[in-house]
Amino acid sequence: MDGEHEIQKAYEAILNNDFEEAITWFEKAVLSEPGNASYHYKLSITYARSGKLAKAIEHAVDAYGLEPESEAYEYHLTTLKAKALIAEADKCLDQSKDREQLKTAIVLLKQAAALDPLSAEACLKLAAAYAGVSDFDLAVHAAEEAIRLEPLNKAAAELLDEYRRKLRQYLKP
Repeated sequence: MDGEHEIQKAYEAILNNDFEEAITWFEKAVLSEPGNASYHYKLSITYARSGKLAKAIEHAVDAYGLEPESEAYEYHLTTLKAKALIAEADKCLDQSKDREQLKTAIVLLKQAAALDPLSAEACLKLAAAYAGVSDFDLAVHAAEEAIRLEPLNKAAAELLDEYRRKLRQYLKP
């Protein structure tokens, strides 16, 4: 038995904006063909869109493990790993008064940016973390990178202006 019927049902659920139902159908497809990388990939994408990052990563790992030559599966997995690092860094940023937590966030966000060099979110949060430890030179650099990635991001532009002002104040004799 192949999982094509289940895949079709999953797509119908997606068209009806019922992502939980889509997940159920994609899971059935995976159960019917556990060696089908495409099914794991589709399930992973749906989990990611539903905010279930751990399950998304689990199935992205499965898809990539089944077809390691697939650049699409590799890219999907690395971007999910970057999102997981950003989420972990967010927990540290929530405790932004704690310098050690900010330093941990910086490490995590640098890793996330390395995994997903197109993540403006990682750059913007990295800028905030640098500003939190008063490293305004690196905060400016990270905010500039966020703007390079998303030129119309007003929040990034405002933060860049703020960090530039703070850097100038910091450098005044």
